[in-house]
Amino acid sequence: MRMDLADLRLFLLVVDAGTITAGASRAHLALASASERLRTMEREAGIALLVRHPRGVTTTEAGEALAHHARLMLRQQSLLREELQEFASGARGTLHLYANTGALTTFLPGRLAPWMAARPRLQVDLKERTSVEIVRAVRGGQAEAGITSNAVDSTPLHLQPVADDPLMLIVPPAHRFAHRPSLSFVDVLGEDLVALADGNALQEHIEDHARALGRVLSPRIRMKTFEGVCEMVGHGIGVGIAPRSICRQHRRRYGFHAIALDDAWARRQLSLCFVRWNGLSRSMQSLLLHLGGHAVDD
Repeated sequence: MRMDLADLRLFLLVVDAGTITAGASRAHLALASASERLRTMEREAGIALLVRHPRGVTTTEAGEALAHHARLMLRQQSLLREELQEFASGARGTLHLYANTGALTTFLPGRLAPWMAARPRLQVDLKERTSVEIVRAVRGGQAEAGITSNAVDSTPLHLQPVADDPLMLIVPPAHRFAHRPSLSFVDVLGEDLVALADGNALQEHIEDHARALGRVLSPRIRMKTFEGVCEMVGHGIGVGIAPRSICRQHRRRYGFHAIALDDAWARRQLSLCFVRWNGLSRSMQSLLLHLGGHAVDD
C-alpha cells in the first residue's frame, strides 16, 4: 500500500463528515479529485473501505480498521511535529556549556535555575574547564559557547563580559596585610606564596605580571585546585591569589582574609565567548541572552 498522510487525512474527513462531498470540501479538494483518491486507496488496499449510499457513506470493517490506524498515525505525526518544533525553538534537547570554576560555582547556579525551570524538557550538560581550555574548545568547534575569564587571549572569538570576578590576595588570619582594604601586586612579591600548579592559565597570567615587574615567583608550594590554595593559606602556609568568586565560596570554611588587588590586570570579568552568534543554536542564544549577553551582527 502506498497511502500517504494526505490520503489518510482525506479518508478521516470523509468518514467524520459522513459524505464524500462534505469531506472533500473540508480537505479543500474538488469532489471528483477526492472520489478518485478514495477509489485509488481501495485499489491499493484490495478491499472496499466505504459503503456508498445515496445520502452518504459508512465504513466497512476494513475501513473502520483503517480509520483507527489513520487516527493513530496522524496523532503521531502531530506529536512528532510538536517535538521537532521544540528542538528548533530551543525548548527541548541537550545543551552543552563549558564554564571555568568561578562561573560554575558562583555565577551560574542562581542564573541558570530559573531559565531551566521554564524549559522542563531541556537538559544542560555543564563541563568545567579552565579558561584557556574553553577558548580552545570554542575555537575548535568542540563547544558552542563558554563562560571564561577575559584575561585569556580569545581572538577571534566574540567576548561579552557578564560579571565582575576580580583577583584577590588571600592571606592567613594573623597576616600583617589581613586588615588592608587593598594593595598592589608589587607589595606581595616578597611573601611566601601558595600558587596553582605549573601550566595553570591563571597562574601563568600571574607569573607574567611578576616578570614584568622584574621578579620571578618561587612558590613555597603549588596546588592543583583553588580549594587547595585556600586551605593552605588558611593554615598559614603563605599567601595566594584567587578569583573573588572562589574566595566567597571558601572563605568561611578556611578562615582566610581576602584583599582587593589594585592592579588593572587583576580586575577580571567573567565573559561569554562564542564564534558566531548566528551559528549558535536557539537554545544557546536564549541562554546567553538570559546570562547577560547580546546578539551581534556576524
